[in-house]
Amino acid sequence: MALQCGIVGLPNVGKSTLFNCLSNAKAESANYPFCTIEPNVGTITVPDERLNKISDLVNPQKILPTTVEIVDIAGLVKGASKGEGLGNQFLGNIRNTNAILHVVRCFDDDNITHVDESIDPVRDKEIIDTELQLKDLEAIDGKILKVKKLADSGNKEAKAIYDVASKIKETLEQGKSARTIEMDETKWELVKELNLLTAKPVLYICNVDDASVVDGNHHTQAFEASVADESAQVMYVSAEIESEMIEMEEEDRMLFLDDMGLTESGVNRIIKAAYKLLKFHTYFTAGEKEVRAWTITSGFTAPQAAGVIHTDFEKGFIRAEVIAYDDYIELGSEAKCREAGKLRVEGKEYLVKDGDIMHFRFNV
Repeated sequence: MALQCGIVGLPNVGKSTLFNCLSNAKAESANYPFCTIEPNVGTITVPDERLNKISDLVNPQKILPTTVEIVDIAGLVKGASKGEGLGNQFLGNIRNTNAILHVVRCFDDDNITHVDESIDPVRDKEIIDTELQLKDLEAIDGKILKVKKLADSGNKEAKAIYDVASKIKETLEQGKSARTIEMDETKWELVKELNLLTAKPVLYICNVDDASVVDGNHHTQAFEASVADESAQVMYVSAEIESEMIEMEEEDRMLFLDDMGLTESGVNRIIKAAYKLLKFHTYFTAGEKEVRAWTITSGFTAPQAAGVIHTDFEKGFIRAEVIAYDDYIELGSEAKCREAGKLRVEGKEYLVKDGDIMHFRFNV
């Protein structure tokens, strides 16, 4: 299951530097606008300590983690919705992603220019929000125009679409993003094909100086206050620190983090947060040949989870043998879990839980 997160922000806020840290890639990072033109793409593994612990017990030939695709998208500027800068290209690239990692600059440094010549993360965010909202407003206006006549004639489906689109239009015209609307999933499905930019889940990444990576600073305080009504996650990361750690050995990296008052790198925290942003879960398969992590969406049934491995598994699903992660680690093996009655047999209605260790029985 492909998960693609787009890193966005104004020019020179640290997007490409963070991308390089996340993917260990060599995307160009420089002190001028539009350094990134074509989007850089990196596939990275999702750090999951559970996979390592299962592997330590099984000692498999291969260990296969799950992955996230990160896309570094060109910096957006005011007027992008009308094609300014690299606007149309930016908006096209972001439309193809599942979630947004929005980087804002929360550090002062006279040696690194800012496109608006001052540091104000609240203003920077509002610039991007406005451009995305304007583009969504175009799409919603088009949808309303398309269904209005049919809705007025009494067509129930058209009326339902019209009502949802009108509610989104009203929200956008208030300067709010579509994701702030509390609405049933069935209603969102009515406008799903529009792939609204502001409906995508977002993680805000405050790129801070070294001294602010734990507790933040006055820039992050102002920014968090500005997004308080969005129910969005905000994290502090120092792109400079992350860049330094790339070249370190693991032991040195852990000592460095400890000195900074951190327990985990910003890179790992971003990857994990991105994975959870879309409410994704992980289940595991464990055997001598391989221990593997599989990505599913929260709420998947056992047959749907089996289908992630192969569509034939879902079509011919008979049952799933399931062991809870904690039981597996506590007892140390599948055989011991079976002896202790901790291996359950589940059917087609079973909702897979994050961390389940599973085997599937199916007809070919």
